[in-house]
Formats: sequence, C-alpha cells, structure tokens
Amino acid sequence: MTQVAPRTLPWDWYPGVIPENVLIDDSAFVETTYSFDLYRSEREVGVEIGRAASIYLGTMFDVGKNGRVSVGQFSLVNGARIVCESEIEIGDYALISWNVVLMDTYRLPLEPSARRREVQRAAQATPRRFDGTRAEARPIRIGQNVWIGFDSCVLPGVTIGEGSIVGAKSVVAADVPPFTVVAGNPARVIRQLEPCEAPPYE
Repeated sequence: MTQVAPRTLPWDWYPGVIPENVLIDDSAFVETTYSFDLYRSEREVGVEIGRAASIYLGTMFDVGKNGRVSVGQFSLVNGARIVCESEIEIGDYALISWNVVLMDTYRLPLEPSARRREVQRAAQATPRRFDGTRAEARPIRIGQNVWIGFDSCVLPGVTIGEGSIVGAKSVVAADVPPFTVVAGNPARVIRQLEPCEAPPYE
C-alpha cells in the first residue's frame, strides 16, 4: 500500500497539514493550515474550496464531525470564524470580511439545566470543548456576490440572497432577500439595490 505524504503548504508558518477530506481547487489560495486547527469533520468532503477562492490568515474552519462547508469560486474569506455542525454554503464571488462569524449552531442547548450538563461534560473532555452533537444545527446559505462587513455574525438557519450587503458589526438573525442592504443588531433592511447586469457567473 502506497503511503500518501501529508499535504502541507510550502509558504506556511504553521507546521500543520490539510486534512484528507478537504478539497481545494488547484487555483485557490489557502494562507495557512492553522485554519484547520479546530477542524473535525468526518464527512467524505468536510470543506470544499472552489476555483480561485482565497482563504486568508485568521480564518478558522471550526467544523464538527457532521459539518460541511463549501466556498464558491472567486470568493474571499479574510479572518472569519466558521462554526459548522451541519452545512454552510458560501456562494461564488462572495466577500467575507475579518472577524465575521458564521454559525449554523449554538453548540449548546437553550434550556438552562441541559446547558449546565453540557458544561459539566466539557470539563471532563479532552480536549475541553463542546462537541455540538446535542444542539440543533440549521444550515446557512450565502448567495453569489454577497458582501459581509467586518465583525458581523450570521446566525443558524439564515439565507442571504444574491448580491446583498451586510453592514459592519451586524447580527443577521433572519433571511436577507437578494440585492438588499441590511445593518444593525438585529440586522434590518436599509435599502434595496438594483440587480446588476453583469455577465453570467462562470
């Protein structure tokens, strides 16, 4: 049986590897394997990074064993925290700014006594973390050509429509229609955008 060499990045400052079930297009850029330090997906494909997409320093794929993340072609993710126990889909040409949090789960039950049990369980675990399997997860969908401003948080179950913009420091708790600007906590509609007449996505 042939031994496959671990996948590393020649420019990387961190001595990590790309997990086997992470698919990265040859034209995509991943700045560091540190982005996978919290990655635990056991799915056949846990992360897929599309053509010419860019994943920059500070981005963390905090993906649980049942999680799957897809990053569309020509998208840019710059220092975001992606917390996934189900599915997070980032469309083509999306811009995800620094300190954005995309979370398809809260990882803890909302009921106080159940949450207390999880905290007690985590205190006995190695490593000391919540496994997320006893909390509901709801997929996040981010459409093509979406721009999410810095320090924003997208909560479980949210869909952000094509061409929309999320203002900086916003908390997105409900779906955003296509070509809409939202901002605030919770995010509210600021204005509508005219659908662009750009050439079709390739």
